[in-house]
Amino acid sequence: MNLLALETSTEACSVALVHGEEVIARSELAPRRHAELALPMADALLAEAGIGRHALDAIAVGRGPGAFTGVRLGVALAQGMALALDRPVVPVSSLAALALEAPEDEPAILAVIDARMGEVYAACYRHDAAGGLVALDEERVCLPQALELPEADRWIIVGSGWSTYADVLRGRLTGALVQAHGERYPQARHVAELAVREFRAGRAVSAEQALPVYLRDKVALTLAEQGRA
Repeated sequence: MNLLALETSTEACSVALVHGEEVIARSELAPRRHAELALPMADALLAEAGIGRHALDAIAVGRGPGAFTGVRLGVALAQGMALALDRPVVPVSSLAALALEAPEDEPAILAVIDARMGEVYAACYRHDAAGGLVALDEERVCLPQALELPEADRWIIVGSGWSTYADVLRGRLTGALVQAHGERYPQARHVAELAVREFRAGRAVSAEQALPVYLRDKVALTLAEQGRA
């Protein structure tokens, strides 16, 4: 199959192409340049594979949570391409894609993204025997000091939330911390990996049904709140 994946929910802008058994990807840490970079990255991957957009079977996208503008952009790009090509969309959790940045090992994985405004986006996973993920709880947005985690003996933490709130998050763990990687971001190659499974399971949707997931409605502090911050 041929599947193009986009991930723009954080500071990292990435695009990946599944072409048969091969996965090729481009990624750049480029805050505020996602709109400039995403489509040229996609065109470069298609050219490298020697196929056109009409050869694609589906478009996958990291549907959030993450930065509001980045999530909106990624979903809009996926919808636009899917409508133009009459192809389905496979929305994938950006937190699940982030969790695949953790090594394939037994510890529980806390995927945690700095949500700004003193909060984090978080969800917990384990690798399954087939190389996928099993969710241990629900995605949520909360204060890091209020984060409730499932019981696990060993933990790996991935994501920018660790860079910002390491001391607080360490205190929330229900077991030993094995590794922590605060410099990791959701990547399109992992969106693609999860999307292939979803597509083959019949869980692709129409472009109109591919919706962003923000987890919260409040996108900015009021002036009064900024003054108190």
